[in-house]
Parts: sequence; structure tokens; C-alpha cells
Amino acid sequence: MSEIHATSFVSPKAKIANSVRIGPFCIVHDNVEIGENTVIEGYCEIGKPTQLGNGSPLIIERESLVRSYSVFYESSRFGEKLITGHHVTVRENTLAGGNCQFGSYSDIQGDCELGQYVRLQSNVFISKNSQIGSFVWLLPYALLTNDPTPPSNLLIGPVIEDFVTISARATILPGIRIGRGALIAANACVTKDVPAG
Repeated sequence: MSEIHATSFVSPKAKIANSVRIGPFCIVHDNVEIGENTVIEGYCEIGKPTQLGNGSPLIIERESLVRSYSVFYESSRFGEKLITGHHVTVRENTLAGGNCQFGSYSDIQGDCELGQYVRLQSNVFISKNSQIGSFVWLLPYALLTNDPTPPSNLLIGPVIEDFVTISARATILPGIRIGRGALIAANACVTKDVPAG
């Protein structure tokens, strides 16, 4: 049996598994599937409709924790044991593997892929079309960009391979590839591909 706070609105069309807890003043829209033993804290908006999605549901798999004031758009999927901080925003068409953690005030702009065990610390910005491998760490204020000639409609997200660490306030420019196991220093502005290791 799920526990839904009396002040929250959960659409009868949403698919809510057993033992889900939804805190106060949440909105859970129609096109949503929430896995068992997941906790949605207060003031969240889950499955926000958007014309930029592909019509698929927002899926948050089992044993996840979405902390207060977070907003997740429809047409995305998150593997089991997702954990967020507060005020996280995740846009449409985002695919993430299991055991990811998104720190407070992080912003994932959609049309992104993230592997397993990805760690975003606070205030990380992930641009549209970014591809992030597994076991990747992005420290506070890391910034992935995607527009090589702003402002334009040409969006080329960076590719971050497995086991990469991007340190605090580093900026990765559009289309850059960071090779497996690389370390990007704090405050770096990465303008060329970085080889593995």
C-alpha cells in the first residue's frame, strides 16, 4: 500500500507501485510510472507534460529517493536507486542507469544519456544531447555546453566516457570527447578532446 499525503495530487492514470511514499504538495501527472519503495518528498512535480517529449512515460524505478522541490518531465527513464538532492530539474528524453545521484540544484536539460553510478554534485549543468558513461563524477558547478556558435539551433553535446572525473567549475565545450578515466582539473575550460587516462 502506498502512502500519499492528503495535500498532493496524484493522477489516477499514473502507475504507482506498492510502498511508494509521496510527500506534501506534490503533483504527479498522468504519464508516470513509479517503482516500489520509492520516496517522493514534498513540493515535487513528477511527469510534467511537454511537447518536446516522445510520448513515453516518465519512469522512476524502484527504491529511488527524489528530494523536495524537484521537477521531472515526462519521456525519461531512471534506473533503480536514483537519489536526488533538492531543487533538481530533469527535462524530457533523459535516460539514466541505476544508482545515479543528482546533487541539489543540478539541471539536466534533456535528450541526454547517463550510465550507471553517475554522481552529479550540487549545481551541475548538463546540456542537451550530452552523453555520460558509467562511474562518472561531476563536482560542483561543472558545466557541459552544447552550442558551438551561440545562439544557434546547432546542438552538439559532449561525450564523457566511463570513469571520468570533472572537477569543480570545469567547463566542457560543445562536441568535446573526454576519454575513459580522464581527470579534468578545477576551473578548466576544455576546448579539445582529452585522451583516455
